[in-house]
Amino acid sequence: MKIAVISDIHGNKDALDAVFEDINAQECDMIFALGDYAMAGPQPSDLVNWFMERENKKNFKIIQGNTDYMIANYTEKLYEELKAKAPIMAEALKNDVETLNFLQKDFLKNLPSQYNIELDGVKFLLVHGSPRKNNEDILPDTPLKEVEKMVENSNADVILCGHTHIPCGFQTENKKTIVNVGSVGRPFTEKPRSCYLKITLVNGQCVFEHRFVDYNIEKAASRLRRRKFSGADKLADMLHNPELRHF
Repeated sequence: MKIAVISDIHGNKDALDAVFEDINAQECDMIFALGDYAMAGPQPSDLVNWFMERENKKNFKIIQGNTDYMIANYTEKLYEELKAKAPIMAEALKNDVETLNFLQKDFLKNLPSQYNIELDGVKFLLVHGSPRKNNEDILPDTPLKEVEKMVENSNADVILCGHTHIPCGFQTENKKTIVNVGSVGRPFTEKPRSCYLKITLVNGQCVFEHRFVDYNIEKAASRLRRRKFSGADKLADMLHNPELRHF
């Protein structure tokens, strides 16, 4: 069995299409999607519709990301709190809420925050940030002891996460595997190529491979600039150069 794990698409349909070309070429049997489908990207509505169409497919497992929760539970208070910390993301959030319709927001609201599944004797846990919080960072330089604290209450063999947009992996002393799958739509890696995780599962053993995929960044950036909310141009520039992180 081959499993593709995607996360953090952030409204980038051009990136998602390129990634799925690779997923299909790899002949993956199942897709795990770990959240952040719409916010602050070129085509939020198209992305939510894409996942809504696949919600009930047996080979698709879809969970909620922290920004999906924010869109679905938007209030003016949330906007003001986010604006104080990250004004561009606050404007993106407000525009996303205005762009998506009730059914799309209801879909995001009702996604599970986590999902457990057992395949070929391997217990997988799907989360967005960590098993503790949907916005907790698991980064390449996170100390192993901290990662072990984050996952200590999970009985999963493999814990799959996203949120940070930077791929990495850990093996705990008690043999739990934690893999951050990276980002499809807004990678924070040095070269801004879309990233997803391919898992090959044979006889209860997993082989993990982060796969990096080129996509038409300028096309996606142009779409994002046309959204016109304050800061959209800066987010578009960041698709080319992730080091320009000014949220």
